[in-house]
Amino acid sequence: MKKLFELPDPKDLPPVLLALALSAMGGVAANWLTLPLPWMLGPMFVCLVGAIMGLPIKGPLRLRPIMVMVLGVMLGSGFNPAMLDQLGAWAVSLSMLVVYVAVIGFIAYPYFRKVAGYDPVTAYFSGMPGGLNEMMIVGGAMGGDERKIVLTHATRVLIAVFLIPIWFRLVEGLDMSDRSQFGVSLADSEISDLLILAACIVVGYPMAQILRLPAKMLVGPMLVSAAVHLTGVTDAPPPLEIINLAQWIIGTVIGCRFVGIAPGEILRMIRIGLGATLIMLGVTAVFAVGLGAITDLDPKMVVLAYAPGGLAEMSLVALALGADVAFVATHHVIRIAYVVIFAPLLFKFTSIRKQPP
Repeated sequence: MKKLFELPDPKDLPPVLLALALSAMGGVAANWLTLPLPWMLGPMFVCLVGAIMGLPIKGPLRLRPIMVMVLGVMLGSGFNPAMLDQLGAWAVSLSMLVVYVAVIGFIAYPYFRKVAGYDPVTAYFSGMPGGLNEMMIVGGAMGGDERKIVLTHATRVLIAVFLIPIWFRLVEGLDMSDRSQFGVSLADSEISDLLILAACIVVGYPMAQILRLPAKMLVGPMLVSAAVHLTGVTDAPPPLEIINLAQWIIGTVIGCRFVGIAPGEILRMIRIGLGATLIMLGVTAVFAVGLGAITDLDPKMVVLAYAPGGLAEMSLVALALGADVAFVATHHVIRIAYVVIFAPLLFKFTSIRKQPP
């Protein structure tokens, strides 16, 4: 836990503070425009533009782990005793995630080979729909280009998080200007509830480390928070101000991932990422329609549960849309687990690494 609370390097303060100042203005503007997820999308966009312009900005990377754990607690608060009766209805969609991951990988690999020109190993791990950090580590160990893998996944998350809420807002006509679903104000929160929620972080992250769970910083606190909410220990979500703060930090970090990269390369990565993301979203739509036809699940909710965005980011989108956050978060956790466990195993049994670059 020591590194999670390590103070920032003094020489990083000016670029970090500049990034936070710019992203705050982006959040204010997006909130004024009543855009979906204003405190994440606004900072993401402003910092991406700043990276393209070559501004001296840097993401607050040492704050991100804490904010991700806060989001984990928030996602866990979406679980309630009534949802236990719905687990059986989720079985089909959870099992179909295996097929979904396989189809995405089968389609994405040739795209990254032929269109993006990636080498076989980099193309394979870039095409896996989930586990950015895990795919970077494993892909690098297998001989892939870590930088390309990270940028490809970061671009996928960036584009998915932009496109999906805007689609629901403009095409589906859903009103996301009401922020009340994100929680109550800090001033209206009980001290006892805040202490319980804080304990979810203190207990959840070390537990996830011991159990070697995927996305430890988010999944650990989420599971403990889900437990205390399912058992009725508390029904309180994290305060609205803290959730907005977490979105602001995470949005800033995502946008700043492209700092230090030549503008032309950033635009190229966005073009490649846009194509890959649209392909993945097309597959997602097919699965959503199919599952909607054979189950009672709402295809819109399946889109959020299957969408190739980040776990934290897509769960926030679900919350903004008033969807079942527990359903969405559970599917993303399982999807990441599938990818992290099976992608390296399948890679060892393929001839991909033996192919010429």
